[in-house]
Amino acid sequence: MVPGRRATTGLLVVALVLTGACGTRLPDSAFTGSGKNASSAPSPQQGPDVGVSANQITVGIMASLTGPLGSDTFSPPMYGARAYFAALNARGGVNGRTVKVVTCDDQSSGSGNQQCVHELIDNDRVFALTATAVLDYAGASYVNSKGVPDIGGEPVTTAYEQYQHLYSIAGSWAPRDGTVGWNGKIDNSTEVYRWLHEKLGARTAAVVYYNQASSARYARQIEHGLRVEGFTVVPEEVDFALPDFTAAVLDLKARKADVVFDALDTSGNGALCKAIDEQGVKLTAKMTTVQGWNDQVRADYADAPHCRNALYATADERNYEDTSIPIVKQFRDDVAKYFPQRPLSMWMLEGWAAAQWLTDAISSCGGNVTRACVEAFMNRPTPYVGHGMQVPVEFRRLAEPPATLHQCFNVARWQDSANDGRGSWVTAVPDMMMNCYDVPDLLDSA
Repeated sequence: MVPGRRATTGLLVVALVLTGACGTRLPDSAFTGSGKNASSAPSPQQGPDVGVSANQITVGIMASLTGPLGSDTFSPPMYGARAYFAALNARGGVNGRTVKVVTCDDQSSGSGNQQCVHELIDNDRVFALTATAVLDYAGASYVNSKGVPDIGGEPVTTAYEQYQHLYSIAGSWAPRDGTVGWNGKIDNSTEVYRWLHEKLGARTAAVVYYNQASSARYARQIEHGLRVEGFTVVPEEVDFALPDFTAAVLDLKARKADVVFDALDTSGNGALCKAIDEQGVKLTAKMTTVQGWNDQVRADYADAPHCRNALYATADERNYEDTSIPIVKQFRDDVAKYFPQRPLSMWMLEGWAAAQWLTDAISSCGGNVTRACVEAFMNRPTPYVGHGMQVPVEFRRLAEPPATLHQCFNVARWQDSANDGRGSWVTAVPDMMMNCYDVPDLLDSA
């Protein structure tokens, strides 16, 4: 996967997972063969590391569970990871050790995040972090300075494109030498726009955003990629405090936009879709982020049935609804057993996948579990596919970004008629591993 899949932002939920583009940057050879993970990396010859005892490994999970955005915004990855570890421990753990999970709510603030980081590292003495999902990763530099691997976190901020011991769920080729991306520039690739153009025939794209810095920055990234792929772009700015979505929709209707992207929060998306329905706009697609690929669609878009059924989302993992895939069924079974009341989502699946990733890295060490061994697994040249859960992911530290990328990704569409009329996300591509494009690697300001 690439950082361009998820550009980063500051305060808006809209850009928690900035998915203008998604996929993986890999040579064609990465998509051949059995698709299984690489063989175990050799374990350094030293004793067990911090947080590792004879029968237990302590792992930390940070999430912004309280704060202005509510308890459900950042919690899904944590619940996914906890479900994975609970099921793992029920099977006997990893190489004879169970996993002790310590969680910390940073209360959606930078100071709270720094407090969590110190509690987990200094007091709880965690071996590693995983499935991090926080609004302000202010403690990232401390995590990095202590050499604590942070595996499979959500790239909400730029930290995962800045520090070498942080490994986002999206992968990275950035230098991660203390500077964000390449001198403050991060990837923005165009495969989703090309798919819309080629597969759905979309030609004119509206981008709706707030008059707020983070929202406008994300909108510019989307517009850049769309224009490169030949779209006519219709920018629609609305006031953050008093958004007039009707006016924006009337303009995009007049200009015949057939696909709509946005840089809005969840409530803004609902209001925008309501205005789209009220004005009778028939869209080819209303794009949402991987975070919006969840079970809450009917509630979030309750007043917009037509727009709701035009929702498309993209991700680098299998559709969490597709139980015909064994690894997805395992995820759903684990959540159903340990957190049956929690709504399912792609972010929850990604948290589960992050825990699996860390476990595979630990397993590669055999009985001699060290952070150095875990990071050797993360940095190995063979891409990771999460036992078929993810498109191939890897970490490199390149001085310069490549000119072009080979990007593969999954697509799903919401359909009210699916799942016996209860509604469901229906996979819209035959196989995400084959839904690939060679696209330019664009750079935009972080």
